[in-house]
Amino acid sequence: MSTVASPYPVTFKPGRATARLIGSGLVAFGVFLSGFVIDEPAPYEIFMAGLIGFWFILGLKISRTTGVLLAFMLLYITGGMLSITQMETIGDAPIYLAVTFFLLLSSVFYCAIIEEDQRRLFLIFNAWTVAAVITALLGILGYFHAFPGSEIFTRYDRAMGAFQDPNVFGPFLVAPSLYLLHGILTGKVAHLPLRVFTLMIIAFGVLLSFSRAAWAMFVFSAMMMVLIMLIKERSGAFRLKILIIALAGVILSVVVIVIALQIPAISDLLTSRTKLVQEYDGDRLGRFARHQLGFLSAMSQPLGIGPMVFSTIYPEDEHNIWLKSLTTYGWLGLLTYVGLVWTTLGFGIRYMLRDRPWQPYLMAAWITLCGHELIGNVIDTDHWRHHFMLFGIVWGCAALEHRYQKQRTRKVAKPA
Repeated sequence: MSTVASPYPVTFKPGRATARLIGSGLVAFGVFLSGFVIDEPAPYEIFMAGLIGFWFILGLKISRTTGVLLAFMLLYITGGMLSITQMETIGDAPIYLAVTFFLLLSSVFYCAIIEEDQRRLFLIFNAWTVAAVITALLGILGYFHAFPGSEIFTRYDRAMGAFQDPNVFGPFLVAPSLYLLHGILTGKVAHLPLRVFTLMIIAFGVLLSFSRAAWAMFVFSAMMMVLIMLIKERSGAFRLKILIIALAGVILSVVVIVIALQIPAISDLLTSRTKLVQEYDGDRLGRFARHQLGFLSAMSQPLGIGPMVFSTIYPEDEHNIWLKSLTTYGWLGLLTYVGLVWTTLGFGIRYMLRDRPWQPYLMAAWITLCGHELIGNVIDTDHWRHHFMLFGIVWGCAALEHRYQKQRTRKVAKPA
């Protein structure tokens, strides 16, 4: 984990430079808080709400790229506001949409601060990694009842760390694991033991979450990172190094799983959770049936049905981000979300293999985001804090690329 040099200078006036330095540290602390969401509102919301206001007082700018992201977010929340008009009883819907609006705004904020100074990516990912290690350790200790009261970090005999749900806890750990994996593949040998040990803690936390979505995401993301690195690096020696490390990682993972299976509690739950279709998936009104019925019903309701209404009609929530966008934010919300996802993924495809200081961070965020959109077919990611942070990171890297290209164009066009 080493700092990276900027391809262009970032200068501020002395007074503002000090304020921005403090603000950058506070951003890292805010990211750290995203790993601790036992109750709502969580410290993350309260802290970040004040921090966003602080940064805009400092004069944080909205560029064209950031402005496009802001437009997407405003369209999405507009769909949610229109859906409230379809509700007979509003209830807690305004609070739900207020949380959505805050999370949407947080994406724009992360994009803007990254564009202003790409070195903040280093702070963001290191803070995220520290939070992931701590919350993973809490989940592991809780699972094994290591101290009195440690069961607060578990749910249904599944590790959930300092989260409310194992299905959020597991995916939260994926981006830091990719950041560490990239460091293992490309970093100095001296840093290898610490990175491997840290990655093992996070991976064990993912395993004990017993979240099928998190397992799939973790494996998919690691494979994608190795594949992209093989495509990116043209040196035969480097490719051999990647393959050797990847193979060693696979062997180590198998050994850890085999050892874990010797513990009866882990073995029994692991056997149960590895079934592709659980009972609550395939029942008459199970997850998949609700998806079909929900989509068919939503076709005749262009403004949606309102936040949290779906669970009053069917036994549970949507458990599908596309259906969630449709029911809670209407046709406008679904179209906006689809457009946002495809635009975001398009940035990664176009810019991910370019040799830039922010490339490792873009790779980790983009691959993780791909995994989130895939598991979004069977789970709600609507209010996941780190999901919106991923959008902000990818768009922030895209904004950096756009700014970099503009500066290159100006240098080329400038007369000698």
